[in-house]
Amino acid sequence: MSAAVAVRAGRRSPAVLSLRGRAAALCRGLRTGPPRLQDSAGAAAKETEKQSATEQSSSILQRNSMRWDGKVYEEVPIAHIKATYNNTHIQVVSFDNQPFARTSCGTEGFQNAKKGTAIAAQTAAMAAAVKARGKGVLHVRVLVKGLGPGRKAAIKGLTMGGLEVISITDNSPVPHNGCRPRKARRL
Repeated sequence: MSAAVAVRAGRRSPAVLSLRGRAAALCRGLRTGPPRLQDSAGAAAKETEKQSATEQSSSILQRNSMRWDGKVYEEVPIAHIKATYNNTHIQVVSFDNQPFARTSCGTEGFQNAKKGTAIAAQTAAMAAAVKARGKGVLHVRVLVKGLGPGRKAAIKGLTMGGLEVISITDNSPVPHNGCRPRKARRL
């Protein structure tokens, strides 16, 4: 008679008893150690489940009730900053892509290598902010694209021009090993 049949019949064979003893020893050994991070994470998950539905719905309402100049987050105008190595373009548009202001370092009078500097980007962003302020824009979300030297300077220029930056999002294109690189340069 096998051990499984003996257990079903109500009798315990010596093989089953020895397996039980080993399993109990293993369990005792595991539980005598320090408390694990998984146990604390499980306790935190249980606490969040205990929150009533009214508390959760009130926290959702608080998040959605945040407004800037009477507008919810999705309706706040967007400032697009494209920072290349040679130039920086700034465009402020409404949430439905109606343009308010558009400038670049070249339109602000910088020429050649000076267009790719942080000072030029800051000046262009200040000009875009002043134009947008003239059309009633007070708060903006910023979307930054590119790796040029004018990334941070353009954001600083928007704030210096009088716009309040609500959020900054990096929208730089990142290749997932797309194009084949150039051949290695031999010296």
